[in-house]
Amino acid sequence: MTILRDLNHFPSKRNINFLAYCSVSPLNRPAADRAIKFIERQSEIGRGMLFEYVGDDHVAGRFHRNFGQLLKTTPDNISMVSNTSEAISMVANGYPFEPGDQIISYVNEYPANHYPWVIQTQRRGVELILLSDTDAVQEPRDYTGPISESFSRAWSFEELTSCVTDRTRVIAISHVQFGSGFAADLPKLGSFCKSRGIDLVIDAAQGLGCLPIYPDEYGIACVASAGWKWLLGPTGTGVLYTSPEFRDKIEITMSGADHMKQDTNYLDHTWDPYLCGRKFEYSTVAYALLDGLSAGLEAVFLPNTMEAIRAHNFAMQDLALAHLDFEKYQPVVHVPEHRSGILALIPKLSTAKQISSALDTQKIIVTPRDGYLRFAPHLCTTEDEILQSVEALNRIG
Repeated sequence: MTILRDLNHFPSKRNINFLAYCSVSPLNRPAADRAIKFIERQSEIGRGMLFEYVGDDHVAGRFHRNFGQLLKTTPDNISMVSNTSEAISMVANGYPFEPGDQIISYVNEYPANHYPWVIQTQRRGVELILLSDTDAVQEPRDYTGPISESFSRAWSFEELTSCVTDRTRVIAISHVQFGSGFAADLPKLGSFCKSRGIDLVIDAAQGLGCLPIYPDEYGIACVASAGWKWLLGPTGTGVLYTSPEFRDKIEITMSGADHMKQDTNYLDHTWDPYLCGRKFEYSTVAYALLDGLSAGLEAVFLPNTMEAIRAHNFAMQDLALAHLDFEKYQPVVHVPEHRSGILALIPKLSTAKQISSALDTQKIIVTPRDGYLRFAPHLCTTEDEILQSVEALNRIG
């Protein structure tokens, strides 16, 4: 699959070889330009800039439409949020739990998809069941091998299914585990949850923008993601997807003027909130930044298919693997259904932090996490950048 891209959209490439798109990513130029335009207009005309866009071209309308296209859903299922934690917290706090209900998650989940559920155990008597850490199934390549138990690895679908009872209400799992790069098989997991009436809540911060995520098709109830990792957007932005059936279950726990249908008729205190995705857009948000995130989707992501982006990212990883010194690094290469944008490397002669620091001095950016060195190219990464970075990795060891 051919990737469509304009490398001028990525000004960071003039200064660094960035291979850490699982972290805080450089902002793409169209996103920056849109956000700057919004802020400049605010400096000139104040409140009026919010109303320069009308109908589908309003900031929120455009955001809903663009993310609806990315996720292959309707705009009504999309909400603007500030980050993954805010989105999952609103969902968890509003879910109709009863004492004794169960949530299934993973022992090494990222905090954004862990603490909101812990609160439910403390306040509402819900049981949080954590799947154990198990060996990640890897492709049978010469350089793959067992991963030390000192590293976070993966969870087992077999264990997950064995934990389900008639009290299981929610399965809360990251699409991609931030350390090992292990990706959930979302079609399989979503189908399982839908067949049993379980709500699947996905933290997609490490997958959205890199891998296909189609919640309507997969049977996912809720998807939450930050905008500044694989989506290449501004920090302080995020997106929430909720299915209509799931959204109807969720009580409103954060409220304000913005999600009421009476709009600017502020002294009409009728309780009349929107029931679409605007249900979770309770107050003023960082419109400039969210409009920037939306602009990045239009310019960088929507001209491509997610399948093409995934194929490109995997091809860049495979190129790195073809030149990597396996005497110095043990790569973790998951089977296709569990592969992600993160190629986790286990250094054999040094630590991930030491190698990352040494690469920083050469303006090559990767990130250490949980003992792994995370190598994460994206759709803007070129073959030359891969070869340069692997040559440097092999020198450092």
